[in-house]
Amino acid sequence: IMGVLFCQVTFFSSHVFCQSDSGLEVLAVQRVSKAQAWQRAGRAGREDAGICYRLYTEQEFDNLIPMTVPEIQRCNLAGVMLQLMALGIPDVMNFDFMSKPSPETVRSAVEHLELLGALERKDGQVLLTALGKKMASFPLEPRYAKTILVSPDFCCSEEILSIVSLLSVDTVLYNPPARREEVLAARKKFTSSEGDHMTLLNIYRAFKKVGGNKEWCRENFVNSRNMGLVKEVQAQLREICLKLNLKLVSCGVDTGNIRHCLAHGMFISAAELQPDGSYLALDSHQAVAIHPSSVLFQAKPAYVVFNELLHTSRCYMRDLCLVDADWLLDAAPEYFGRKLHITRS
Repeated sequence: IMGVLFCQVTFFSSHVFCQSDSGLEVLAVQRVSKAQAWQRAGRAGREDAGICYRLYTEQEFDNLIPMTVPEIQRCNLAGVMLQLMALGIPDVMNFDFMSKPSPETVRSAVEHLELLGALERKDGQVLLTALGKKMASFPLEPRYAKTILVSPDFCCSEEILSIVSLLSVDTVLYNPPARREEVLAARKKFTSSEGDHMTLLNIYRAFKKVGGNKEWCRENFVNSRNMGLVKEVQAQLREICLKLNLKLVSCGVDTGNIRHCLAHGMFISAAELQPDGSYLALDSHQAVAIHPSSVLFQAKPAYVVFNELLHTSRCYMRDLCLVDADWLLDAAPEYFGRKLHITRS
């Protein structure tokens, strides 16, 4: 009534952090910085006099860090290093970033790319491989690019393109709390015991079968707008594949080929079931758990690969796929045999 604008300033925000020892990215809830708090408070007086209500004490505000840590210092640099190599930048290990990341993060990114087969060392130099050049053609995380590039070997490139596209946009599902039972009943039709990737693929196939019908989306709690974005991303990735002369084939109902391919591209993000029922991330040896939103939450598969880690009260794996230990060993035999000591199942 008086034309006064109010602003509530939150205390926490979510950031992606890279573990320097493993290269895995963790989505963690962190306190905002003073700079973030002042920036948000500025919205209260943008058009008229405003009042900012901070949801914490002045003492807590004084204890906040002055500036937000630059993203390049807290994210996985594998994609950045790959693009620098593709641009022909010499000595990427010592590249002069404006906000310089730690040497451990740079080294971890290079090791990550070496494991994926994108880089190799010769005469003390880090060089891009033929596979790495192709991986740099995709506007994706290196592990997704690698998964697409090996998919013709498993005769499932069409399915992998769909899955990577689904993972490249915001969630295509929505879960209104007040209609939880309806949501569970609708999802049951698409749920796969092989994991979240297969479940998403089932939903996407059904979406295409009905021609993207919006009424079908409402009935099945599917975000039609984001599904449209998935189709656009898939078309872009398909165009890149054609330029690289990749064979686009479908495996049909043989989902084992899809999971085998995912294991070859995402083997660094793998976890193993422990005797006490918990899980251990194989690369970092960090204790992790299956997120309650996963279709595998009530299951106890021996080995899984996951897309991301979410750190709240525990470290949760999100978007999981059931894999075999043999597939992980075949994907990187020297790496797993030396560091992880997995026994064949």
